[in-house]
Amino acid sequence: MVTKQEIRELKWEYLTGNKLGRFPFPLQNRIPNFKGAEKAANFVITMPEYEKAKVIKVNPDAPQLPNRAQILKDGKVLLVPTPRLKAGFIMIKPEWVPAGEERKAASLSHMKSYGREIVLTEVPKIDLFFVGSVALHKDGRRIGKGEGYADREYAIMRELGNPDVPVIGTVHSAQLTDIDIPRDPFDLTVDRIATESELIKTNSPYRKPAGIQWELVTESEFEEMPVLKEIWELTRG
Repeated sequence: MVTKQEIRELKWEYLTGNKLGRFPFPLQNRIPNFKGAEKAANFVITMPEYEKAKVIKVNPDAPQLPNRAQILKDGKVLLVPTPRLKAGFIMIKPEWVPAGEERKAASLSHMKSYGREIVLTEVPKIDLFFVGSVALHKDGRRIGKGEGYADREYAIMRELGNPDVPVIGTVHSAQLTDIDIPRDPFDLTVDRIATESELIKTNSPYRKPAGIQWELVTESEFEEMPVLKEIWELTRG
């Protein structure tokens, strides 16, 4: 079976070789930004799940910037995980952002000046969950950049009592794959895929994480992500 890393390398190389990527470069070892990210974001806003959502979690990567900006324009609360979850989440309420500054407020370099870091007990109920991806299968299986943060973020949300919610992945159509993606039990799957050309409903047969699999959390992860220790104390302390 082809490994996840081999699939990542294939996608990074294809996007680079066919000039489908956008800044920041190189595309390798990151969630790749892609040409058409705005078109993908426009497909998302047509979804009933998006229209109903009041609080939306979006990853901080470059290709999801159009989604983050649109969420604020549409008067919804934006929740963004801090890098490596070291400080938990940043919350930005639309009323905190002057009209016309939504894209700036949604950018990684400025979001802290518009929003604020919140502790776990302040995390509101999340209605929709965006993830960045290197590759996606139309059955919902996903490959990120290999550090497992999206899987962990969703599991954290569930540990805090949030119900299962729709998960959206926005990618270039070239990031779709028919390769049989290896899957671990803690892997997060997506319910919808938005590309620059279409919106796909995955009807995924795979269940999403219902919480953190504590037996798989290492001592180094507890040290690197203080948020894990907080959750343990909140839910099991």
